[in-house]
Amino acid sequence: MQKTNSNSSSLSVQRIIKGLTLSKSLFVSTLLWGEAHTGKQTLVRSVYPKAEFIDGRKIDNLKDILDSNKEIFIYNFEAIRNIQSINLENRRVVAIANYDKVPSSIESSFAFIYNMPPLTDRFNDVQNFINGFTEELQDELMIKDEIDIDVKHLDLSQNFKSLKISLHREFIKKTLSKQDIEEILFDYFYDRIEGKNSYRENLSLYEKPLIEAGLKRFKSQLKLSEVLGLNRNTLRKKIHEHNIN
Repeated sequence: MQKTNSNSSSLSVQRIIKGLTLSKSLFVSTLLWGEAHTGKQTLVRSVYPKAEFIDGRKIDNLKDILDSNKEIFIYNFEAIRNIQSINLENRRVVAIANYDKVPSSIESSFAFIYNMPPLTDRFNDVQNFINGFTEELQDELMIKDEIDIDVKHLDLSQNFKSLKISLHREFIKKTLSKQDIEEILFDYFYDRIEGKNSYRENLSLYEKPLIEAGLKRFKSQLKLSEVLGLNRNTLRKKIHEHNIN
């Protein structure tokens, strides 16, 4: 599954696709910039499916490459130095850079400059990715039951990179069996159990999430104390001990 493609529902992304498509018939330089892991390279590949990319970190002399190629696709373009001194005219150069802001010194080097918005500005793209990736995982693991992912627990701080990692985590959490949890705790305790007070030191691994989940579900200490079979004062003491808000 592609991270982002010509089916993106983001108007900003659609405008970039349209601009890249129109420039396919021109020998002009284009810069696509934005935060890392926003799907910039995948987007360019959707317009230029046969493109061969060069890693900017491995380019020693861009001028030599330009002299021998009329069409060049470069990612990690921000790693290239002194670009303002290199002539990009009469060549189809598509540069992909992880810039927070395009340096003013290179703006004149490109005929077209496009900004790829972060995922925090592309809610529909995020939802489409979640749906597609969840379906992939369910097919791969042969899980028939529908998995409900809480988007509040997903991490967009590093765009698709952190989103995919957090989706993996949420999917695993939703599909763990009691035996799986017991085995995970066994491995955790086996490597760490030691000293003379290990029982109390590790008790919070069980008690804290149990109480937090109960409070969130029942919204009442009284109801939770009944469900857990604890005295209300005992429950309050444990809430205080585990610093639960």
